[in-house]
Amino acid sequence: MTQPPDTDNKVGLVIAAHPDDADFGAGGTSALWTTLGWQMHYLVVTNGAKGSADPEMTSERLIPMREQEQRNAADELGVVSCTFLHGMDGELEYTRDYLGGIVKTIRRLQPHAVFTHSTDYIHRRSFAGDDEDPLAEWRGFINHRDHRCTGQMTLDAVYPTARDRLNFPEHLDEGLECHKVAELFIWGSANANFEIDITDVIQTKIRALTRHVSQFGDRGEDFIANVEKRWSSADGRFYENFERVSLPI
Repeated sequence: MTQPPDTDNKVGLVIAAHPDDADFGAGGTSALWTTLGWQMHYLVVTNGAKGSADPEMTSERLIPMREQEQRNAADELGVVSCTFLHGMDGELEYTRDYLGGIVKTIRRLQPHAVFTHSTDYIHRRSFAGDDEDPLAEWRGFINHRDHRCTGQMTLDAVYPTARDRLNFPEHLDEGLECHKVAELFIWGSANANFEIDITDVIQTKIRALTRHVSQFGDRGEDFIANVEKRWSSADGRFYENFERVSLPI
């Protein structure tokens, strides 16, 4: 297992576009680091209002459902808090308001580490190769526009916006101090350079994902078997991979 950063500030913040993205991208790391004394937090930027193929579902019903599912999943992982910015799913724009919401959360929590989406158009996933498809580990898929927008706003919030006192000075009036994030971890990046062995908590991650009943509830055991097969590496272990960026403090 690649060890977490050696720091007295054991606070991590996972910033994701939709409910369930944080669990896919960094759920195993969140569960693992929690057992090592870290306080992990989630920030979800959109409301997940479009995430259903059910012809009977409405956005009005889905929004509170997905928020509660995210809280339930966070509880499974030991995540301390979930904050929601309530952006419209599928229509997220880079705005001062959303950037300010991310900056405000960073200043409120003062995390050492921030995790978020890649801004690449192609999202990379580490899948194990096999005899039938030895190149499976190189496969990717189109990175959702909301993911790219969330990743970009998070990068800008981390550096330099949350650091500089003249950015969003109203936060100072609320008693929130500026903050320098020490490390950034980006999932889905083509430049991944840091892997975290989550084998010991893979079942916890899967349980968290199954708490998103509106997304995976009808797949049951098939969903669990599929993710276990696809996430298993050639050595039989499970990893989350990130591009790790250390920032000047």
